[in-house]
Amino acid sequence: MKRVVITGMGIVSPVGTGIEYAWKNIVNGVSGVRKIDTFDASDLTSQIAGLPIIGTEPGQYNPDAVVDVREQRKMDKSIVYGVVAADEAIRDAGLIDYDGDKNRMGVSIGAGIGGLNTIYDNCVELYANGPRHISPFFIPKVIINMTAGHVSIRYGLKGPNISVVTACASAAHSIGEAVRLIQHGDADIMVAGGAEGAVGKIGVAGFCAMKALSTRNDAPEKASRPWDKDRDGFVMAEGAGILVLEEYEHAVARGAKIYAEVAGYGLSGDAYHITAPAPGGEGGMRAMQAALKDAGMQPGDVDYINAHGTSTGLGDLGELSAVQTLFAGTNVSMSSTKSMTGHLLGAAGGVEAIFCVMAIRDGIVPPTINLENPEDAVGDFDLVPNVAKQRPVNVALSNSFGFGGTNASLVIKRFEK
Repeated sequence: MKRVVITGMGIVSPVGTGIEYAWKNIVNGVSGVRKIDTFDASDLTSQIAGLPIIGTEPGQYNPDAVVDVREQRKMDKSIVYGVVAADEAIRDAGLIDYDGDKNRMGVSIGAGIGGLNTIYDNCVELYANGPRHISPFFIPKVIINMTAGHVSIRYGLKGPNISVVTACASAAHSIGEAVRLIQHGDADIMVAGGAEGAVGKIGVAGFCAMKALSTRNDAPEKASRPWDKDRDGFVMAEGAGILVLEEYEHAVARGAKIYAEVAGYGLSGDAYHITAPAPGGEGGMRAMQAALKDAGMQPGDVDYINAHGTSTGLGDLGELSAVQTLFAGTNVSMSSTKSMTGHLLGAAGGVEAIFCVMAIRDGIVPPTINLENPEDAVGDFDLVPNVAKQRPVNVALSNSFGFGGTNASLVIKRFEK
């Protein structure tokens, strides 16, 4: 089987735009959750979100530096997030001036919801002013595969072009399917991950109606608190996480720097409930087992798990139970970086795969912040409370689980020739 390595990464997130800026804040336990200031949320029960900070300073989100303002008008903000993150990843991989076979380079960028705010805005316009006021770019802005489409067109990538839509597992599945395309010889390089921009009136109101979101509006930075008894729901967030995946021999031949290797990919279905996980996290555990089998590894080989860990009761405890069962007797550490970023929905798996790579690179396990009053079930299990931990990380596992009972796990390991 062909080996697949990671040669580039790019990120737009509530904790920073650019992998080094975002990673520095993650290691330092900095929360990117704040009061919503992009629309009037005063009549919503949840008025907080994880939002990229817009600006021109290093680490801030400056889309105008990457995408022409006129082009942005043709894109939903989720697409712009994806293009900005993909641009960083492609430059990081040294592929901007690459003169190789573009027919062997593809794109796999997913989303969970896609152009939700564009749909909302055009519906309001339709009912207020009639069909003549609908934007001609409405449909191209809301189709979920358009992030992959824009990246493909922008960089001339003519290989496989796909988008996986599996709720909050979308980015992880997009990465895993891209890995398989390379392994099966359909591409040499894949630009893969997820992008999401669903923090808007309709999206927040929808999750509020489910009573799924934290209402800790007076202390946003304390709102996302996985495995803590005082949690009251998850925090919506938006951004993008994109990786450049490359066949090992191809990467070596062009002299690419190699961050890490994607060693395993597993997926499963709960077949249980539209929003709740299967009891004991059974479905997620099978995805982890499948990923380890694909990697040819045992649970004891894993040093760090980046949990799905959204800060919801059923989800947190189900995943914890599954991990405690599968990794019993090992020295694994697990944390939820969603405690700092919030939940980026369909982009979460891309962002969190990047954090796994950085943990391997630097030998630092990110903390779970706001873990002040752990659930009794936590016991002495290492959830890296509040402060990052230095420890060697040779193998990391990233979990992403979604509504509808869809699960994905990725095994990422230190690169060795």
